[in-house]
Amino acid sequence: MKKVILVCLVFFSVKGFSQTAPKSFTQGLLQRLEFGLKAGASYSNFTDANFPTDPLVGFHAGGTVAFKITKNFLVQEDFLFSSQGAKSMGDAFGKGDIKLYYISVPLLLKYRTNMGFYVEAGAQAGFKVREDIGGVTDREFFKKTDIAAVGGIGYQSKMGLGIGARYIYGLSSVGNFEASGIKNDFKNNNAQVSVFYVF
Repeated sequence: MKKVILVCLVFFSVKGFSQTAPKSFTQGLLQRLEFGLKAGASYSNFTDANFPTDPLVGFHAGGTVAFKITKNFLVQEDFLFSSQGAKSMGDAFGKGDIKLYYISVPLLLKYRTNMGFYVEAGAQAGFKVREDIGGVTDREFFKKTDIAAVGGIGYQSKMGLGIGARYIYGLSSVGNFEASGIKNDFKNNNAQVSVFYVF
């Protein structure tokens, strides 16, 4: 009889552990995750271009997810729809806006103080979904991917509302054309100001 009781106790202990351990692990993981929404304005231009350009005002919007490594250190990944490009002042593309639309995925290491101020740095991959060159949308003058380095600062309140600024420095050339006297190895550069809310 004692053996039966002992076996039953072991069985129920193992069963109870198998039900509670995954739940506590999942809860602990969820407590380390932060989800949010963000949107804002962009100010972009090309660097290393040998044709005249002016900056172009655009936008970005999307979602964010962050994993808290410690109380103050986080790894954050964003999924943003963003517009970039420049105003062409003649030569290569005539006069008009060069609008490039990307799905941008920055991956950042963030340090956030107990007061809510933060700094962040990392890399970004952009995947072009559309281009509009002076109203022409059926050509492919620009590459489909864009790689950049990212740095930023900002503030997040205890209720989750925040504001941030980033500079996105293009590392890969974006031109995808051959033209006499026009270099195609210029790069995207983009400054962003965002408002966000973390759940």
